[in-house]
Amino acid sequence: MKAIIPAAGLGTRFLPSTKCTPKEMLPVLDKPVIQYVVEEALEPAEVTDAIVVTSPNKPELLSYFQPDTALEQLLRSRGKDAYAAAVAEAGALPVDFRFQYKPNGLGHAIRSAADAVAGESFLVLLGDYVVPARDICTRMLEVSRSHGGASVVAVAPCAPEEVSRYGVVAGERIDSLPGAEGAADDEPGAVWRVSGMVEKPSPADAPSNLYIVGRYLLSPLVMDLLEDQAPGAGGEIQLTDAMERSLEREAMYAVVIDPLSGYDTGTPSGWIATNALMAASDPRFAGAFWDAIEERGGLKR
Repeated sequence: MKAIIPAAGLGTRFLPSTKCTPKEMLPVLDKPVIQYVVEEALEPAEVTDAIVVTSPNKPELLSYFQPDTALEQLLRSRGKDAYAAAVAEAGALPVDFRFQYKPNGLGHAIRSAADAVAGESFLVLLGDYVVPARDICTRMLEVSRSHGGASVVAVAPCAPEEVSRYGVVAGERIDSLPGAEGAADDEPGAVWRVSGMVEKPSPADAPSNLYIVGRYLLSPLVMDLLEDQAPGAGGEIQLTDAMERSLEREAMYAVVIDPLSGYDTGTPSGWIATNALMAASDPRFAGAFWDAIEERGGLKR
């Protein structure tokens, strides 16, 4: 199985920083965002490769995942073995690339990797969402196996007044992951059968309060449907449009996750918060982080 990671966007919200540095290469602690997503994608035993769909204007992504023995040797010669090991680890990850030559929507980006998945089910991980525990894909695969290899999306609850910000699923609760049998319909571990998706509904029209968090396990049918998918919102090829068409021919499920299990790095404020929250909880950085906060008299809004 392959995992597709779309990473071709312009990073407009981070301009002017992203004029020369791809958004996916912005660091969270000591690694770029894209490496966290690749590592998460490769966590399930079923996944053999991560396919990054990027723009030809982002050579930095290709360079980052290439071995750099000269840099490794230089670091080791200076006694910096831990840094050398980190460089070697990034260069050894099984990452391949496909190119989206024009910005034509998420569905178009996914379709650009059609040759890589070769008629198999595939994962999609949006490149601006970091999941430190790396467990969402494993849960989706578990649900898929329980339902004959069906497509699965990860969803999380939001406040009813916030549904207009997201793509929300319609459907009904039909199952639970093992150990979550007592979970409420919108609590982690609940499994839904999806009957539709509504993009940014008003609170009065929302079929649920469960929004798609940017992790998908999709059947080959969805990739096939993207081939002739008509442009949708914004005149672009939308992944959700092909997913909705697939519901006419096969089942799709959703597994509820904890909304705090991931960090959104897609905006400057989200990226800053991700760095702060992960620094505060990572033993390698927490001491220095809290010392710096105390030196400045604590955080003030």
